[in-house]
Amino acid sequence: MSHSDPEARLSHLPKADGSATFSYAGYTIVGAVNGPIEVQRRDELPEEAAIDVVVRPAAGVGTRERHLESILEATLRQIILVNSFPRTLIQVILQITVAPENEYVNAKVSQASLNLPMLPALLQTAVLSLLSAGVPLTATVTPVSFSIKHSGSEIVVNPSPRQVETAKSFHVFAFTSHDELILAESEGSFTTRQWDDLYNQARAYCCPSGPSGTDIDMDDERSPDVDLKSFVRSTMQEKITEDLHWKTLG
Repeated sequence: MSHSDPEARLSHLPKADGSATFSYAGYTIVGAVNGPIEVQRRDELPEEAAIDVVVRPAAGVGTRERHLESILEATLRQIILVNSFPRTLIQVILQITVAPENEYVNAKVSQASLNLPMLPALLQTAVLSLLSAGVPLTATVTPVSFSIKHSGSEIVVNPSPRQVETAKSFHVFAFTSHDELILAESEGSFTTRQWDDLYNQARAYCCPSGPSGTDIDMDDERSPDVDLKSFVRSTMQEKITEDLHWKTLG
């Protein structure tokens, strides 16, 4: 799959409270949200909702997805109004249906390096599914990923799996719609100065209305002009318009 513009479909799974299918950067993820629902007593939290994220791989039964689940749970907990639903459970199931073909080719790449490239698509799908379910959020989230080539001088935005495999380091950032950093995960070898530069570029990418940040060096095949923040907003506006249209007809 090419790294084309993002695509999303909302509220298409009838047995879920909310659902979304999101395609971007070579991944297609189907998300389903149920909740707030009854929670088992051992998982019950007296003052807030429990968050359970399940990531299912495209093939087989994965154990390496546990790392992603813990990152996603910690991130979503920061934007879901968990205090509004004590002693309940909000469950987010994310099924990877399409992944880049060569994602698992290089056995030398660490488990974290294999996991992190799919994190932006998983996070965006989770947020869209939560919005579809009507779960109250304090903000939406916009993610972006970067790789630094071994030369240490070239940064690639939303790199391909092959670019990740040959990179010196790989990084995922996410900012809220209030322009606040909510997620920063890195793997590989990099300096503090490089991380600071990536942070500034991530902020410029995820928060177009915020500080301009540093220019991003891109190769000819990739474009930094995809505004996922506006994409999420327009996707939700289309859903609301469609819902109101059916109510009017009814």
